[in-house]
Amino acid sequence: MQLHISPSLRHVTVLPAKGVREFIKVKVGSRKVSYRMVFYTLLLFTFLLRFVFLLTAVDTIDGQIKCSTIDCLKKLGPSMLGENRQSTVPEVIYQVLEDPSSKYAKPEGPDADIPQTLEDFVSSLKGDNRPDAKTFAIKLKSMVVLLEERTRKAKIQEYLYRHVASSSIPKQLNCLALQLANEHATNANARLQLPSPELVPTLVDNSYYHFVLASDNIIAASVVATSLVYNSLHPDMVVVHIITDRKTYSPMQAWFSLHPLTPAVIEVKALHHFDWFAKGKVPVLEAMEKDQKARSQFRGGSSVIVAHNTEKPYVIAAKLQAMSPKYNSLMNHVRIYLPEMFPSLNKVVFLDDDLVVQADLSPLWDIDMKGKVNGAVETCRGEDKFVMSKRFKNYLNFSHPLISKNFNANECAWAYGMNIFDLEAWRNTNITQNYHYWLEENLKSDLSLWQLGTLPPGLIAFHGYVHIIDPFWHMLGLGYQENTSKADAQNAAVIHYNGRAKPWLDIAFPQLRKLWTKYVDFSDSFINSCHIKPS
Repeated sequence: MQLHISPSLRHVTVLPAKGVREFIKVKVGSRKVSYRMVFYTLLLFTFLLRFVFLLTAVDTIDGQIKCSTIDCLKKLGPSMLGENRQSTVPEVIYQVLEDPSSKYAKPEGPDADIPQTLEDFVSSLKGDNRPDAKTFAIKLKSMVVLLEERTRKAKIQEYLYRHVASSSIPKQLNCLALQLANEHATNANARLQLPSPELVPTLVDNSYYHFVLASDNIIAASVVATSLVYNSLHPDMVVVHIITDRKTYSPMQAWFSLHPLTPAVIEVKALHHFDWFAKGKVPVLEAMEKDQKARSQFRGGSSVIVAHNTEKPYVIAAKLQAMSPKYNSLMNHVRIYLPEMFPSLNKVVFLDDDLVVQADLSPLWDIDMKGKVNGAVETCRGEDKFVMSKRFKNYLNFSHPLISKNFNANECAWAYGMNIFDLEAWRNTNITQNYHYWLEENLKSDLSLWQLGTLPPGLIAFHGYVHIIDPFWHMLGLGYQENTSKADAQNAAVIHYNGRAKPWLDIAFPQLRKLWTKYVDFSDSFINSCHIKPS
């Protein structure tokens, strides 16, 4: 293990002993401190204390006079503080710490218990039976390895709990659906035709602004529609097409019948109401059935994912998130059928149900798409390196020849969630057929072409047909991390809670959740009776 401290003392780099060297950086001068930064800072100083003690103890073992803290740090080798001097640390210590194998990870013998704390470690070196350099290094390494294992297990456990929490339906939302279903059955006003007969012509009128929202979550759909209409400069020109599944249709219709967003036009329609869906062959449905069967047979679910001892926690987190029921929901695939679903419309804006609209979106219709089909925000550039650093290699498996020979690993990815679709241009392409083709190829390849989810096949199907729009229109990552400031989020036209921390869940980030709850009327009788609270 080695340390490097920059001359300004603002950065410290630690090279852990286990396996491949990884870097942990703590920026002391930054004023922004998250709990992750605190954790890594504490971890860093734990390592630092151990190394200082290591050098002090080695001097004791060698019978030398104890060194000062700085002098001990200098003895770590030629990389410390930019000085070139010979280390007095016995070579066997470096051999043990640098050995990539696990043979030194656990000391052997009846009295070779791994120290659980730094105090235990210090105590084990006191007394008359002082260990030799090799035993000392083995004990130190075993303690660090134990700490790494415990940290990894704790992190994976956190990700698993978040996965379970984000995949479940809160009882409050289940209550809301049941209450509205009952209202639909007993109250004629909850069964109104949406829209009313005189407004039906607007559904195919291309002079209106048409938005499509696919969701089986009533309160989420309500927030999207409410925020969209509320912030529109021309609400009387807004048409919202809400698509849902069979089980959610009645409560969804009841909600929007009893909570009209006049003067906007709201249409609620279930998938089985579309002739092409009810009568025709739907390849995505067949692919989803095969996909789910293959996953259960070969992947084993979340328990198998978290059991991988060699994968990094963030890789496990990505796999768990991709296993979310949302990604296996038809609601997440319907956008690929927009030209068939709305044959009379020329352009629509498709919205996910985990976002909030904060500005008038009518200027999206003025964007020159230059013959492209999909207007989207790219996700490989931006200040947020966690969310805005995605390229094709982050989603597609470039070790597979079918992917590597057809695509560029460093090509910038783009985002689903808020997309402008030129349906007229789309109808002149083979995008939908291409989507079906790659779904089948992925199944033939044992689901090895891409990470789980619906964006990877979308990246492939729309390849060459994407027009990049200004990132102002779509801010991502509010469900991934809490580092996004409320001020930055308020300046975006659309904020997207993509990630596990959905705003309707208890695991949502409190300061970001408020931007969503402002569009929920908590005094509403249905909301109140189901105990849906703002926090």
